[in-house]
Amino acid sequence: MHPELRATADRQLGVFTAEDARRAGYRPDEVRSRLKSREWTRLRRGIYIETRRAAELRADSRTAHLLDCVAVLVALGDAPVLSHESAARLHRLELPGSASDIVRLSDEIQWREGRGYRVARATLPGADLERFELFRVTSPARTLVDCAREWSLVDAVVAMDAALHGRMVSRVQLEAAVHFARHWVGVGNAGRALSFADGRAESGLESRGRLRLLGSGFPAPELQVELHDARGFIGRVDAWYEEAAVAIEFDGRVKYSDPTNGRSPTDVLWDEKRREDAIRGLDVRVLRVVNADLGSRWSVLTERLRGMLAVPMVGPRRFTVVRCREPGDDASAA
Repeated sequence: MHPELRATADRQLGVFTAEDARRAGYRPDEVRSRLKSREWTRLRRGIYIETRRAAELRADSRTAHLLDCVAVLVALGDAPVLSHESAARLHRLELPGSASDIVRLSDEIQWREGRGYRVARATLPGADLERFELFRVTSPARTLVDCAREWSLVDAVVAMDAALHGRMVSRVQLEAAVHFARHWVGVGNAGRALSFADGRAESGLESRGRLRLLGSGFPAPELQVELHDARGFIGRVDAWYEEAAVAIEFDGRVKYSDPTNGRSPTDVLWDEKRREDAIRGLDVRVLRVVNADLGSRWSVLTERLRGMLAVPMVGPRRFTVVRCREPGDDASAA
């Protein structure tokens, strides 16, 4: 590739236009030849990329979507801002399985829709924008609120929980973003999602399970509670009901199938059993919840939990409880 065209493409994730190629000295027949030989790939009308580079980017879902975003932005000009689910992908926010692959953009002047993209007209103050390469993208807090205005309540809470837990945003930033959008369509859903969000949840299963508990009439459990005995720390439980001394553990399969810190699935299972035995040894009752329990088996599980909560723990307790604070309680998100 001509050095001048290479320099232009490198500034745009490898994407270049027919006009860029013409300025670098390529004749129309040379462009057609490279497309026919598959040296170059057409992304959109008059928008190209080297086929090798396209294959590299398509190998990862995040960069594949980013390639689609850049192709649309180059075609439209850089006025629109990447937003909604496109911004969520770039920020590595938690997306629902139903998330659309369409390129989402926002612009202060225009609303338009085309092949593979949609531009929403919206106010875009500088505080809500960040730079990504040569392009602009909505901030994580603004992105979460924009998405929450369109997503289901559960999907929005899962995303906010994960962002708060990972210190990608602070609650103050989310509150400000909801307040700014107070007159926009769907902001009520975003506000409700924030009211339920809790950065102590460590997985989507924990977030969904907590919402199922609330939806079934149970009081909100305390999250990420540590139990200590006279010798020290025993274990941390995902959810806790103080009066009945009932611990709920949200048990995802990935913990065993893809363990971290060099441990094997057998090590994880053994450590988990030892920890639960130690907790039960304190006369704490433990209820385990897996993904399947949130479906058709939920009624059986709720009956068990109601029975457990109906019997308060009496007598002296051989443990103390240490509450964990929500990430970012005492500081803004990084």
